[in-house]
Amino acid sequence: MWSFETDPEYQKVLDWADEFVREEVEPLDLAFPHQQFVPLDGKRREAIDPLKEEVRRRGLWATHLGADLGGQGYGQLKLALLNEILGRSQWAPIIFGCQAPDTGNAEIIAHYGTEEQKQRYLRPLLDGELFSCYSMTEPHAGADPTMFTTSAVRDGDDWVINGWKFFSSNAATASFLIVMVVTNPDVSAYQGMSMFLVPTDTPGVTIERNVGLYGEREGEGSHALIHYDNVRVPSEALLGGEGQAFAIAQTRLGGGRIHHAMRTIGLSRKALDMMCERALSRETQGSRLSDKQFVQGYIADSYAQLLQFRLMVLYTAWEIDKYNDYKKVRKDIAAVKVVMPTVLHDIAWRAMQVHGALGVTNEVPFLGMVTGAAVMGLADGPTEVHKTTVAKQVLRDHRPAEGMWPSEWIPAKREAAQAKYADFIEHEVGNL
Repeated sequence: MWSFETDPEYQKVLDWADEFVREEVEPLDLAFPHQQFVPLDGKRREAIDPLKEEVRRRGLWATHLGADLGGQGYGQLKLALLNEILGRSQWAPIIFGCQAPDTGNAEIIAHYGTEEQKQRYLRPLLDGELFSCYSMTEPHAGADPTMFTTSAVRDGDDWVINGWKFFSSNAATASFLIVMVVTNPDVSAYQGMSMFLVPTDTPGVTIERNVGLYGEREGEGSHALIHYDNVRVPSEALLGGEGQAFAIAQTRLGGGRIHHAMRTIGLSRKALDMMCERALSRETQGSRLSDKQFVQGYIADSYAQLLQFRLMVLYTAWEIDKYNDYKKVRKDIAAVKVVMPTVLHDIAWRAMQVHGALGVTNEVPFLGMVTGAAVMGLADGPTEVHKTTVAKQVLRDHRPAEGMWPSEWIPAKREAAQAKYADFIEHEVGNL
């Protein structure tokens, strides 16, 4: 039986979360802007720790993980319904213990880490007492890991890492890095790459500069260019076994992509809400903006885009829960990733237009959303790569036509239909 309703008890939880985020968490975005990944101290800790404790008390902390790892084991579908609420605020994922990139990093340590690694890295990560960084992209290689050159070689019982990584988000405030490197250059990259857990204070780890997004001051961004210069780590730093990097990456990136999409629903809805409020509040040329057909078109297009995107995300989350296998849902995760930046960009851009001159200022969030949409089109793999993934997966369910003409070529199909119903056709002709 199909149902588009959430069970009543969980809906109460969602209603509480929605009010809590709007009243208690969204103000943090203005009181402590861009500080969500800075370790807590002093007054910020006094303000934020009680909010985290309330979330824990409500049973909503780290809902992306199972109960054995400190989460609630709600699954991806319930997480999607919660995450679309959290997407309204930069601070909300931190307050609920489900922020990127830490969610994905926690997930792969939970899946592939040793007990010692879980105690050292996963437990404090889940407690919200430290942050992590996924250090994968390289300056010359972009999104193509087969071109990575950062390497780790054995030296006795240790590994020594050398190379460069780019756009390693939150490295400046992270306590440890998950670094993807080449450990065997003589085989395919799919078998010759490994991941290591590297504390950020390890000698040889140097952040050359932090790159910001457009509009941020130079040197104050959160995306690091890192030089790994003879970084020595013990064999215990290897995550998941030698040559396992690609398998680990798929686990991490699959979850990360769908979680980004969940939060994007909430951010897009915020833009739509602001658009509607503005349309009902402003008058020009004798009537409200909401009476103008152009603005009505903006609202209708935005609502339709958001509704389609939300259903797509919820369906994909349901698939992940059903199969418990990101690889099996790869096509739909990639499709969600393709659609996501366009939805956010289009709705934010229309909302910006409806706000007029105010819409392009730093007193409203629309240009930040537009920039965020551009980031979403590149983070965890560019849109173009995901489109090719979708196409290849879709094509696997199809076959080429036999012979010269398409299988739906009407002359051949008509001939076959006439042959199939020849007796009936002759009978009808005879009665004319």
